[in-house]
Amino acid sequence: MSRAAERLRLLINHLDRSAADIVNCFCCCLVSFTGLFRELKRLALSFNSSYPQRLRYSWDTGLLTPDQQLSYEENGFILIKNLVPEEDIDRFRSAFERICRQEVKVPGLMVMRDVAISKSEFVQDQRAEDAELFRYCNLPQVLQYVECFTGPNIMAMHTMLINKPPDAGKKTSRHPMHQDLHYFPFRPADKIVCAWTAMEKVDRQNGCLVVLPGTHTGTLKEHDYPEWEGGVNKMYHGVRGYDPQHPRVHLEMEKGDTVFFHPLLIHGSGMNQTQGFRKAISCHYASADCFYIDVKGTTQENIEQEVKDIANRKYALGNDITFQDTWAFRGRLVQGERTSL
Repeated sequence: MSRAAERLRLLINHLDRSAADIVNCFCCCLVSFTGLFRELKRLALSFNSSYPQRLRYSWDTGLLTPDQQLSYEENGFILIKNLVPEEDIDRFRSAFERICRQEVKVPGLMVMRDVAISKSEFVQDQRAEDAELFRYCNLPQVLQYVECFTGPNIMAMHTMLINKPPDAGKKTSRHPMHQDLHYFPFRPADKIVCAWTAMEKVDRQNGCLVVLPGTHTGTLKEHDYPEWEGGVNKMYHGVRGYDPQHPRVHLEMEKGDTVFFHPLLIHGSGMNQTQGFRKAISCHYASADCFYIDVKGTTQENIEQEVKDIANRKYALGNDITFQDTWAFRGRLVQGERTSL
């Protein structure tokens, strides 16, 4: 547009002053035309309470600004600075340390250990949760944002505390690029969201999250273990066939910063190149209106079988168990309160 405007300005040398003013005005309009479209889109979002069909990936609760809504709609994630207070982060960290030192035992706890190390900074845990850690899922400031993506009837589906270890030299501390929906046998995807909070400074050195903006608008892709020379952590499946040239965003965060992202957003994390352990806490939420699907014959069948095998070895449940059996025992959060298990 700037080249076209310059050509028009050359032509006005043969015109009188009044015509020149008109052409210059027209050129300014051309230059601002692209910005006008974006502004109109923002204005449309600002009136979305009357037209909720304008938003596909978020709800208008009055919390998100039009710019924030537009950003989530286009990119599939939104970063909220300093959302979780330091005192809460410290309490979660203390609870995690008690579990790692085996001072408390949590029924149903799933412990995962990094493939490259035999011990963490405490005992052998890499992920853990208890009643204190479940407070994270109930934090009012977190649930306020969750409601923007799931609607008002909220279920906590999957909680996790991640203690990424220093890389042992084989790059196994990386998490392959993946979509979280691969692990969830329920739909619709647009009513599921992850809240991921940094428990300390997270940057490219210690393995921050890496996201591919806009990939949430696609479909669930085939996942399997990447062919990494140093090995891969259990159940760390990666996307097959995504575009490696797609623009990336490294989410560098401070303690208490929280990112909310769509389950189809392709993301992962780099290796931890520091000597410390990188900690984060997260929870996946879904609308109570979500429904179970049968993953037989789909790209999710491999993870279903793997989870069944692990559950059978740990709890001797046999092969008759289905994910639908667990759906009746879901944890439900309504208006910030834990109402049932």
